[in-house]
Amino acid sequence: MTHTRIKICGITSAADASAAVASGADAIGLVFYARSPRAVSAAAATGIVAAVPPFVSVVALFVDETEQGIRRILESVPVDILQFHGEEPAAFCEQFHRPWIKALRVREGVPLARRCADYGAARAILLDSWQEGVPGGTGKTFDWALAGQPLPLPVVLAGGLDEGNVGAAIAHLRPAAVDVSGGVEFAPGRKDAGKIQRFIAAVRAADALIDGAVDEQ
Repeated sequence: MTHTRIKICGITSAADASAAVASGADAIGLVFYARSPRAVSAAAATGIVAAVPPFVSVVALFVDETEQGIRRILESVPVDILQFHGEEPAAFCEQFHRPWIKALRVREGVPLARRCADYGAARAILLDSWQEGVPGGTGKTFDWALAGQPLPLPVVLAGGLDEGNVGAAIAHLRPAAVDVSGGVEFAPGRKDAGKIQRFIAAVRAADALIDGAVDEQ
């Protein structure tokens, strides 16, 4: 059966983490990037992680953070996966000996297959929308046709997803996972439990449609 994994990113409170988990999220994301409206401190993140049950992954997001800064977070916050959203080279990402994901911003002319090969040790590649000077969280979709070619790594799809378009995105690209932040909020960094529930329901409905189409073949 198709099971598109779901990450609710930009979690800033234990209550929002609990709402995401209760609705069926596979992972939550914690943003350690001071310029983001969804940024959390190490102390706040520790309290959030305490609300996450076993077998739900905690993802720590960094944007061109220093090695020392990342290690300080890892010393105090029990995270499972690292997500790099800046210009970090593969060797930098690998040195922490944790599973990691590399974000690529998609636009015309970006050689996605070659960029994936540059990060061959990543657990997955996250595809996000490109916007000048913005490393992610734009709230905008990109042209999914630009990511239609086979890629050598599993794809986590991000960029402007919400309950209204995630089904079409899954049908078009069949990603391994989807990543949402602003699409399930009522304000930056403040999640809406109802939107989370409807988003996850839309993902599961898209999975069911894929399975039904396969069964009919």
